Amino acid sequence: QVQLVESGGGLVQPGGSLRLSCAASGSIASIDVMGWYRQAPGKERELVAQITSGALTNYADSVKGRFTISRDNAKNTVYLQLSSLKPEDTAVYYCKAKIRPRWYGWSDYWGQGTQVTVSS
Repeated sequence: QVQLVESGGGLVQPGGSLRLSCAASGSIASIDVMGWYRQAPGKERELVAQITSGALTNYADSVKGRFTISRDNAKNTVYLQLSSLKPEDTAVYYCKAKIRPRWYGWSDYWGQGTQVTVSS
């Protein structure tokens, strides 16, 4: 069974920083794209950033220059460094990964979400 577990959310003042982590565990054969999404109250879930197994990255325009995605393939972990945070970054942040378990085909897996609140 494959699981994604996020950590690192919390309350931060505007202009502050946070680092989110998401670790994949279980009987994993391979991981392709890993990414972060967010969902604010009353809004649809949106892509924040994603990174391929070869470290190619893609960011939403709203976070370019402020957020940085990275991954450690040896640890099956993806990170999101959030800097220069704004109140509009407040949302539940979800990790998503395209994973091939040892005895099954490729599927998308989601983490449980971690709350990020930007407020003074």
